Amino acid sequence: MKAFVLLFLLFNLFTFFVFGYDKYLARSNRRRVSEKTLLNLALCGGSVGAVFAQKIFRHKSTKYRYTFWTILTIQFILFETIWFFASDISHTLQNFSLT
Repeated sequence: MKAFVLLFLLFNLFTFFVFGYDKYLARSNRRRVSEKTLLNLALCGGSVGAVFAQKIFRHKSTKYRYTFWTILTIQFILFETIWFFASDISHTLQNFSLT
């Protein structure tokens, strides 16, 4: 379970930096990261990083506000479900191996 949390944090940090890099590219009038890539990063688990990047960099904050909050809510529910069942399964396996 610790590996899952670490992976979740690292992916959100990566998403945060990709949003920041896209903002940098936008300010320097260079070719940008595609919106499809940004949305896919958020959808695949990086919505927390995307929301923080929106707030800190003021990037894509008006266009995708509803989309990211919806994705964030869904991911939170899924994360909590995985967390709940993983600890239940771990507890069951520990009891099974002790008998």
